[in-house]
Amino acid sequence: MSVFWDEGRSELEKFCRDSRKPAKNFASPFNHFIEPSPDQLLRVNIGVAFKRARMRYAYSILRGKDLETGQFSEERRIKQFDILKKAQTCTLNPQYWHDFMNCIRAAGFRNKKMIRSQNNLLFSYMLYLIGRTEYGVDAVALQKVIAQWFFMSAVTSRFTSSPESTMESDLARLRGATRADEFVDILQQVCDITLTNDFWKVTLPNDLATSSSSSPSLSAYHASLVLLSAPILFSSAKLSDSLDPTVKAVSSAWRHRLFPKDYLEKLGISGTRETNQIANYAHMDRLESQKVANQPPMAYLRQLKKGFTKDEVDKMYSYHALPKRWERMKYGTFLKKRRELMAKIIHDGYIALTSDVKSQDKHEMLDLETALAGGESDAVEYKSTLRINLHTGSPDKKMEFAVLKTLAGFLNTNGGTLYIGVSDDGTPLGIETDNFANGDKMSLHLINIGKGHMNESAMSYVHPRLEDYKDHQVLAVRCEQSPDPVYVKYDKEGKDKRFYIRLGPSTQELPVDQIHNYIKNHFE
Repeated sequence: MSVFWDEGRSELEKFCRDSRKPAKNFASPFNHFIEPSPDQLLRVNIGVAFKRARMRYAYSILRGKDLETGQFSEERRIKQFDILKKAQTCTLNPQYWHDFMNCIRAAGFRNKKMIRSQNNLLFSYMLYLIGRTEYGVDAVALQKVIAQWFFMSAVTSRFTSSPESTMESDLARLRGATRADEFVDILQQVCDITLTNDFWKVTLPNDLATSSSSSPSLSAYHASLVLLSAPILFSSAKLSDSLDPTVKAVSSAWRHRLFPKDYLEKLGISGTRETNQIANYAHMDRLESQKVANQPPMAYLRQLKKGFTKDEVDKMYSYHALPKRWERMKYGTFLKKRRELMAKIIHDGYIALTSDVKSQDKHEMLDLETALAGGESDAVEYKSTLRINLHTGSPDKKMEFAVLKTLAGFLNTNGGTLYIGVSDDGTPLGIETDNFANGDKMSLHLINIGKGHMNESAMSYVHPRLEDYKDHQVLAVRCEQSPDPVYVKYDKEGKDKRFYIRLGPSTQELPVDQIHNYIKNHFE
């Protein structure tokens, strides 16, 4: 470029200098995510112009080499530079640059510290420019798919290892696309292939088992809290405001250990590898976090909960991936359970990002659609009816006990949701088959049989609600993890009572000789 297009080299360098500080008199590329270098933006140019990611291709292309035949040509060199000049006009367009930064904000990311891979950001910009200038993708659709792509590649560390090879492979997928919808479909397909059920259930919780504050999965967790409009723990302020450098107020959020370091050392747990586990941290209000000091969680929670209702505390616990009665758990058990819940929050954030739900409280509205799309699991089960036997068309106590068995399994394990009015294959049948006067009567019947055949206190952890889905009403019964063991009584005297737990996508009765150990390890 210095030899054949020195003006272009100077433009790159000026753009990079201007990105480092705000400006008042012109459209500055200053932003809160990256201070790019000229070679980074040159990489974007090459990708946009020639759909190539390896920088060695840039040298060959700009010398006039045909990458297919290997031959050099002066005419080709001039032509290649013309293509590059056109691409650079797009790359250095301040409007395009800032519209792309809005894609990153739409993905829940708010500041430079949350960006763990500049390669990821630059490659996403490359795709954004290709979608906007070459395929003419609608602005709304383009922002959504680029935000989805960025989130996916961030949480999976897609461009950490062999970034050029991965970029080259991804760009190759686009070479056959000719329409805007094809461009969008290709990016979404890569996201779907990458973010499998195994990733959410196995890989991601394992990735969260680290003490590194620069973990990509931690950034994705914080981005998800932003997407779900979560508050700071024990505060009404939004976490997104504390993470956003454009908000001028002093940040009120403080990343604080839930199990204080000195308290852990008294338990014989020391070393930053253990005490600094990212699952041991949460964003708290700065003033409130001072009340934590070095007290055990059971002690300081009494102070922090003052001024909040039980529902408000439960909601904060849900957002911040805190298991029920976490303060009573052994530290190792707490970390394991919280990592699983953090992975679920990240999944919920991604779903909120890719769905069309507009509500501020997306976290609570995603359950039905997600469950019916994802099938039965350790936290989801379907029942066609509450009381009607579909074979006989009449009420049947066996149907009711099948429902209670599932509820007890959720209560005794990690919680979950039972959807009544949904067939085994996920097809919504609706509540009308049960012949109740209305949905409220059905909910009341469920509560009454639950109180009659399970511990009465257990029903305070069972929350039925009616959901509309595809011209049907479904009864969604969300179960929290119970703080106490729950039995199902098959007779009035309680002589025939059974203990159920959740194992994968099924509910199993626990043998009598295993119940004591399970209760000791799970509830005490």
